[in-house]
Amino acid sequence: MKINEIQDSDYVDTKITYVGFVDPYGVEGLLILRSDDGKEFHMRAFSGEVARHITNFVEGQRDSIPTIYNMIEEISELNELLLVRIIVYESGSVLRANLYFTGKTEFVMRNYRASDAIALASFYNVPILVRKNLLKEKMEA
Repeated sequence: MKINEIQDSDYVDTKITYVGFVDPYGVEGLLILRSDDGKEFHMRAFSGEVARHITNFVEGQRDSIPTIYNMIEEISELNELLLVRIIVYESGSVLRANLYFTGKTEFVMRNYRASDAIALASFYNVPILVRKNLLKEKMEA
């Protein structure tokens, strides 16, 4: 699948508006993605370690990145590739993401953990698209 073959009408661009933890020990991460029209997607059940990395990346701290992310960065640089966006969707009962790269060639890495893909998107500051059916109206407290 080429980058321009995404059904954009099925996905909405979102921004990370909150990253935190479900539990007081920081074991389980939580994040909120919000679209321009105010709809939200709440994501949880991913590692607190990934939540900490996302927080650091969003805050501009990129000096200490996990080895696997560093590996992806090196492979991308060697092959003159750039991550240009990710899309998040449900696959059965789990969240998955596709990562879209461009450069010398275009390609898609499919069905990766959504939390890791969001961490990479926040590291590279690229768009995070979410399938529309996952977004809900913001709940007022």
